[in-house]
Amino acid sequence: MPHIQRNRQGDITSLHRDAVPGGEYLPDEHPEVQAFVGRPAAPVDATAALFASLDSDVIRVIEDLVDVLVARNVIRITDLPAEAQLKLFDRKSFREGVKRSSLQLFATSTGFDIDSGVVPTGAFAAPPPTGAVNHRGLRASDDDVL
Repeated sequence: MPHIQRNRQGDITSLHRDAVPGGEYLPDEHPEVQAFVGRPAAPVDATAALFASLDSDVIRVIEDLVDVLVARNVIRITDLPAEAQLKLFDRKSFREGVKRSSLQLFATSTGFDIDSGVVPTGAFAAPPPTGAVNHRGLRASDDDVL
């Protein structure tokens, strides 16, 4: 989809959706296009792709760890350097935006948080028992003789 224009040195100077006079087509995943829009080029080999996947998993673990430490008052978010705070807030707001725009398979009325795996007490409480309460405070079913 991207059509590019280059300067005399061969550097990309502009990116367009449609063909432009003097432009050329490059695929979205082309390293020059990715560099122009500020993204690192995709890993070339399987090992690099595995490391990139593991890195993103570790980042998520560290982010969740910081959330837990802050929630338990072990650390304050302000204890972290300002740059770390900004990065954490940016990732958190991005994740929340993605979460809001994605398909929600779990009803929010239960209070189940898919990210943390926490089910609040009483979220899936059993229905109240039926039957009368006898003089000792015990519940009796309709079949019991009082």
